[in-house]
Amino acid sequence: MTTNFSKKCEILSELWINYRDDENLQDFVSYNDMGLPLAYFIHTDVVSETEQAKMYINETWDVLLAALEAEDKEYNSLTELMSQE
Repeated sequence: MTTNFSKKCEILSELWINYRDDENLQDFVSYNDMGLPLAYFIHTDVVSETEQAKMYINETWDVLLAALEAEDKEYNSLTELMSQE
């Protein structure tokens, strides 16, 4: 199974809130300037999901997995994703 959309939003939201100013992640944060905040806004119920928002968030998720050289294994938290082997 893969990570569901709600968890993707939660994980990307945590990444954006806690690490958006991290110098090591500036390229990732800059490239995903739509997907990361959208994930946060959907996760916190500020905005509703739309198909276009899902597209941006899923692309951001895929870029994150590629950067980490990780497969999508139904992650439940950012910590779990970052500690994957």
